[in-house]
Amino acid sequence: MSIRLRLALQFGSILAVTLLLFALVIYFATEQSRRNEFTQSLFKRTLVVGHAYVAGQQGRENAGEEASYRRYLRQLYRTLPAEQGRVYNANNQLVFREGQGAAQPAPPAWLAEVRRTGQAILEPETNYHETVGLLYRDARLGPLVVVASSVDEDSQLQLGELRRRLVLGFLVAVVAAGAGSWFFAGRALRPLRRMVREVDGITATDLSQRLTRTGEATDEIGLLTQRFNRLLDRLEAAFVGQRTFVRDASHELRTPLTALIGELEVSLLQAERPFAEYRRVLQSTLDSARQLNSLTNGLLQIARASDDPSQVPMAAVSLDDLLLQAHEQLLRRHPTCRVDLDFGEADSFIVRGNEALLLSAVLNILDNACKFSQQAGGTVTATLARNGKTISLLVNDEGPGLSPADLQQVFVPFFRAASARTVPGHGIGLPLAARIMALHGGTVRVESELGQGTFVWLEWPVPR
Repeated sequence: MSIRLRLALQFGSILAVTLLLFALVIYFATEQSRRNEFTQSLFKRTLVVGHAYVAGQQGRENAGEEASYRRYLRQLYRTLPAEQGRVYNANNQLVFREGQGAAQPAPPAWLAEVRRTGQAILEPETNYHETVGLLYRDARLGPLVVVASSVDEDSQLQLGELRRRLVLGFLVAVVAAGAGSWFFAGRALRPLRRMVREVDGITATDLSQRLTRTGEATDEIGLLTQRFNRLLDRLEAAFVGQRTFVRDASHELRTPLTALIGELEVSLLQAERPFAEYRRVLQSTLDSARQLNSLTNGLLQIARASDDPSQVPMAAVSLDDLLLQAHEQLLRRHPTCRVDLDFGEADSFIVRGNEALLLSAVLNILDNACKFSQQAGGTVTATLARNGKTISLLVNDEGPGLSPADLQQVFVPFFRAASARTVPGHGIGLPLAARIMALHGGTVRVESELGQGTFVWLEWPVPR
């Protein structure tokens, strides 16, 4: 079932139930009102019947009683259909009767109730026929029970007409509500149908398309469009980054593989070669293999640093101990590099993270600093500090520095600045460190000027 049809049925059903309840309330309220009005008219009849009976017993010589009788008669502006009037004496004997049709005997129990309460209605009544009783007291004749009954034909006709109109109005309203619900549900869902058509046109080879924004930016459709467009922005950036990464990685992997294959092919061109030449070829292929292994490890670390943070095991890590480990490993790679460590005045440098990944990030930053500082014979300084809600590690070198144009691309994988072309490396150290820091909720900042060295800040949030 389509959403449009479901909405139309739901709104139509709600309106139909509401109209039905409203119609029932109107009908029963009208019926009760007319019945009460008719009952009051019957009670007035009992007063006239009782007065007429008493006046007839006393005779017409009493002018005052005659005038009172006439006043009661004027209350009866018309004759009721199937009207009957009866009077019962103290012994429940029928002593007076007027009206059409045969007299219906009144139940003794009901007559006793009239004498006890003063007035009562005979239940149940059908076909709009109603009977009421009134206790009429006379000093000479004693307590009399006056009974009046009639058929409320006006209410029968008018309520019948009201039923027909309510049923007709209900059917017309339900049909109109269904059509209106179908129409407005279609209009409300029109942007969704347009979005479906536009989404069908978006493919993995062309993620530049965006959904058209229509209507208010704060309604549900506008918010959904904004969120979907932002999702497409992230997907497009991810796809572009993936294609760039694969292209650059393939290029970087091809370089050592080409050198390795070339050396082996050259060595096989001659049947006999000097031992020193074989040793040189083996050393060259070993260097290419090491370079290839280093590049492959870097690529694997970047892939691992891009994982879901919830899937990476985290624990408390002491950054001062981590910095000492990185310093020890760094001296194995660069024995001649001078690295000064400054641990500041803080008592604790505990962060929450993955120790292996954080060690890789710190080691990559220190390794870059050493490679550039060794060329200029400078010193690398690593300063660990705690400031409010952050812990920072500042690494600065005395290398050649970076130009403003190069500084904007230092986090692009495999990018090599012009000043770093003569330094061994693959251009994945800073991008790897940035991804590892992002995985831990931290940041990496780089500041540099040509000839002034480079400053790199690693910043972590202090765990709560």
